[in-house]
Amino acid sequence: MKLSELRPARGAKHPRIRVGRGHGSGLGKTSGKGGKGQTARSGGGKGPNFEGGQTPWFRRLPQRRGVSQKARSTKVFRVTYAVLNLRDLQGWDPGRPVTPQTLREAGILRGPKAPVKVLGVGQPPAGLRLRDVTCSAAARAKLAAAGAVFER
Repeated sequence: MKLSELRPARGAKHPRIRVGRGHGSGLGKTSGKGGKGQTARSGGGKGPNFEGGQTPWFRRLPQRRGVSQKARSTKVFRVTYAVLNLRDLQGWDPGRPVTPQTLREAGILRGPKAPVKVLGVGQPPAGLRLRDVTCSAAARAKLAAAGAVFER
């Protein structure tokens, strides 16, 4: 395939409709906009917030002053973890520390760099060293029973 052979997918490009070019085109005179008035004008129409003339909802609501954190997205304050189970650490070399970087190098973690949290599903190998990793309470208990060392 050559660069000159590339074409858009079938149906991806529509031909431009030329309006206002005579009666024979089917879109002459009013160009498909009907009669006169607001909607026939360029940029005409009521807009998405128009409610038929009744007081719009944003004017019916009581006035709120200032900025409330409740009005913001909760994702701003939430920490999203890269989740890992203890069963994913089966066969891990105990001489190698468990850090976010070593987990990514081993291919266990993928995706954006996020803090790592270990959950307690499965049994851990003995003698692990964990650094820069958060653990759930169940995972921490199982790791401590297996002789894991938690480094900071």
